[in-house]
Amino acid sequence: MPLFRNTFSPKKTPPRKCASLSNLHLLDRSTREIELGLEYGSPTMNLTGQSLKFENGQWVAESGSIMGDRREMQRLRKRNQQLEEENNLLRLKVDILLDMLSETTAKSHLMEKELEELKNHSRRRK
Repeated sequence: MPLFRNTFSPKKTPPRKCASLSNLHLLDRSTREIELGLEYGSPTMNLTGQSLKFENGQWVAESGSIMGDRREMQRLRKRNQQLEEENNLLRLKVDILLDMLSETTAKSHLMEKELEELKNHSRRRK
Protein backbone atom coordinates (compact mmCIF):
# COMPACT_ATOMS: atom_id res chain seq x y z
CA MET A 1 0.00 0.00 0.00
CA PRO A 2 1.76 3.13 -1.19
CA LEU A 3 1.75 6.24 0.94
CA PHE A 4 1.16 8.76 -1.83
CA ARG A 5 -1.68 7.08 -3.62
CA ASN A 6 -4.52 9.21 -5.01
CA THR A 7 -7.54 8.28 -2.89
CA PHE A 8 -9.87 10.70 -4.66
CA SER A 9 -11.18 9.29 -7.92
CA PRO A 10 -14.58 10.67 -8.90
CA LYS A 11 -17.04 8.46 -10.65
CA LYS A 12 -18.36 9.41 -14.03
CA THR A 13 -21.80 11.01 -14.01
CA PRO A 14 -24.56 9.08 -15.70
CA PRO A 15 -25.96 10.55 -18.94
CA ARG A 16 -28.85 12.94 -18.51
CA LYS A 17 -32.38 11.89 -19.20
CA CYS A 18 -34.64 13.73 -21.58
CA ALA A 19 -35.49 17.23 -20.25
CA SER A 20 -39.22 16.70 -20.53
CA LEU A 21 -41.13 13.50 -20.43
CA SER A 22 -44.28 15.32 -21.52
CA ASN A 23 -45.35 15.38 -25.11
CA LEU A 24 -46.93 18.85 -24.73
CA HIS A 25 -43.86 20.46 -26.26
CA LEU A 26 -44.74 18.69 -29.50
CA LEU A 27 -48.14 20.41 -29.70
CA ASP A 28 -48.76 23.62 -31.61
CA ARG A 29 -49.23 26.95 -29.79
CA SER A 30 -53.04 27.09 -29.78
CA THR A 31 -53.38 23.54 -28.45
CA ARG A 32 -50.83 24.28 -25.72
CA GLU A 33 -52.78 27.40 -24.69
CA ILE A 34 -55.96 25.34 -24.40
CA GLU A 35 -54.25 22.48 -22.55
CA LEU A 36 -52.17 24.59 -20.18
CA GLY A 37 -54.61 27.46 -19.73
CA LEU A 38 -52.31 30.19 -21.00
CA GLU A 39 -55.15 32.41 -22.26
CA TYR A 40 -55.72 34.72 -19.32
CA GLY A 41 -57.79 37.49 -20.85
CA SER A 42 -57.91 41.00 -19.44
CA PRO A 43 -57.80 41.58 -15.66
CA THR A 44 -61.09 42.09 -13.86
CA MET A 45 -62.02 43.14 -10.33
CA ASN A 46 -65.16 43.56 -8.31
CA LEU A 47 -65.61 46.72 -6.24
CA THR A 48 -68.78 47.37 -4.24
CA GLY A 49 -70.80 45.00 -6.37
CA GLN A 50 -69.65 46.50 -9.67
CA SER A 51 -67.44 44.46 -11.96
CA LEU A 52 -64.63 46.36 -13.70
CA LYS A 53 -62.48 45.20 -16.62
CA PHE A 54 -59.11 46.64 -17.71
CA GLU A 55 -59.17 47.46 -21.43
CA ASN A 56 -56.85 49.76 -23.40
CA GLY A 57 -55.31 51.23 -20.26
CA GLN A 58 -58.68 52.12 -18.67
CA TRP A 59 -60.91 50.42 -16.12
CA VAL A 60 -64.31 49.97 -17.76
CA ALA A 61 -67.55 48.85 -16.10
CA GLU A 62 -68.23 45.30 -17.24
CA SER A 63 -71.72 44.95 -15.86
CA GLY A 64 -74.40 47.21 -14.46
CA SER A 65 -76.63 49.81 -16.00
CA ILE A 66 -74.90 52.57 -17.91
CA MET A 67 -77.67 55.06 -17.06
CA GLY A 68 -77.19 54.43 -13.36
CA ASP A 69 -73.47 55.01 -13.74
CA ARG A 70 -74.06 58.29 -15.58
CA ARG A 71 -76.48 59.52 -12.92
CA GLU A 72 -74.03 58.57 -10.21
CA MET A 73 -71.21 60.36 -12.05
CA GLN A 74 -73.35 63.51 -12.45
CA ARG A 75 -74.28 63.40 -8.77
CA LEU A 76 -70.63 62.98 -7.77
CA ARG A 77 -69.51 65.81 -10.07
CA LYS A 78 -72.17 68.11 -8.59
CA ARG A 79 -71.12 67.19 -5.05
CA ASN A 80 -67.46 67.72 -5.98
CA GLN A 81 -68.25 71.17 -7.36
CA GLN A 82 -70.17 72.08 -4.19
CA LEU A 83 -67.26 70.98 -2.03
CA GLU A 84 -64.77 72.94 -4.14
CA GLU A 85 -66.91 76.08 -3.81
CA GLU A 86 -67.19 75.57 -0.05
CA ASN A 87 -63.43 75.04 0.15
CA ASN A 88 -62.78 78.26 -1.78
CA LEU A 89 -65.15 80.17 0.52
CA LEU A 90 -63.41 78.81 3.61
CA ARG A 91 -60.00 79.76 2.21
CA LEU A 92 -61.27 83.28 1.58
CA LYS A 93 -62.56 83.49 5.16
CA VAL A 94 -59.22 82.30 6.53
CA ASP A 95 -57.39 84.92 4.44
CA ILE A 96 -59.70 87.67 5.74
CA LEU A 97 -59.23 86.50 9.34
CA LEU A 98 -55.45 86.48 8.93
CA ASP A 99 -55.56 90.02 7.51
CA MET A 100 -57.69 91.17 10.46
CA LEU A 101 -55.32 89.49 12.91
CA SER A 102 -52.25 91.09 11.37
CA GLU A 103 -53.96 94.51 11.37
CA THR A 104 -54.95 94.17 15.03
CA THR A 105 -51.46 93.00 15.95
CA ALA A 106 -49.91 95.99 14.16
CA LYS A 107 -52.27 98.40 15.98
CA SER A 108 -51.44 96.74 19.29
CA HIS A 109 -47.70 97.14 18.68
CA LEU A 110 -48.17 100.80 17.77
CA MET A 111 -50.19 101.44 20.94
CA GLU A 112 -47.54 99.70 23.07
CA LYS A 113 -44.86 101.84 21.44
CA GLU A 114 -46.85 105.03 22.09
CA LEU A 115 -47.43 103.98 25.68
CA GLU A 116 -43.70 103.39 26.19
CA GLU A 117 -42.92 106.79 24.67
CA LEU A 118 -45.46 108.48 26.99
CA LYS A 119 -43.98 106.69 30.01
CA ASN A 120 -40.48 107.77 29.02
CA HIS A 121 -41.65 111.31 28.41
CA SER A 122 -43.40 111.50 31.80
CA ARG A 123 -40.28 110.14 33.55
CA ARG A 124 -38.12 112.82 31.99
CA ARG A 125 -40.39 115.58 33.32
CA LYS A 126 -40.14 114.34 36.86
